[in-house]
Amino acid sequence: MKVAVIPARGGSKRIPRKNIKDFCGRPMIAWSIIAAQKSGLFDHIIVSTEDAEIAQVAREWRAETPFTRPTDLADDHTGTTPVVAHAVEWMQDQGWPVEAVCCLYPASPFIHAEDIRAGLDLLQSGDWAYAFTVTDFPAPIFRSFRQLPEGGVEMFFPEHALTRSQDLPEALHDAAQFYWGTPEAWRSGKPMFAPHTIPLRIPRWRVQDIDNEDDWVRATHLFRLLELHKG
Repeated sequence: MKVAVIPARGGSKRIPRKNIKDFCGRPMIAWSIIAAQKSGLFDHIIVSTEDAEIAQVAREWRAETPFTRPTDLADDHTGTTPVVAHAVEWMQDQGWPVEAVCCLYPASPFIHAEDIRAGLDLLQSGDWAYAFTVTDFPAPIFRSFRQLPEGGVEMFFPEHALTRSQDLPEALHDAAQFYWGTPEAWRSGKPMFAPHTIPLRIPRWRVQDIDNEDDWVRATHLFRLLELHKG
């Protein structure tokens, strides 16, 4: 059995009610639910939330809300892994024969069903605990710098001040779309960024964190552009 878990708490501060706010004609969370449905992989698509309105919207888009997330797992400081671990424990308490669990973020309108399928293939390609989406940085991070309090700048890696960009190591970052994992990995709290995790690379132009209003506007324009190109 394969199960999708979409963690969607109700207390978003920077974009109030972000998970159910209208995004290009649908509640934001609906895009993740639809991608999970289109993948054809899941026996259950569960939304983990403490919020009654989010739960109602999730059910309207044919996701399941079989339990209410405990409030101590719905604050600003709770990470993703404990939330998914709670869901896995609930599934196993029901006697579900769960083989793999995919955490899909609720504010990820650029998720593709084929990527979800490719992620599962990677997870099952070896002795992996997790498989998740990554992309490359648009500029070399080893040439990055910060602004000093007095106004000047300082490189984080001054030893690379004269290194050619093509000679620098490639750096990747979390694309924040979905995370496949074994039930044991989720329940034991294994770290995600470790040698037991295999990355699925997706193009940079399909990646956009949505944490503030500027991100929301950028994501809206990008989504509409991609939809226009698709059409």
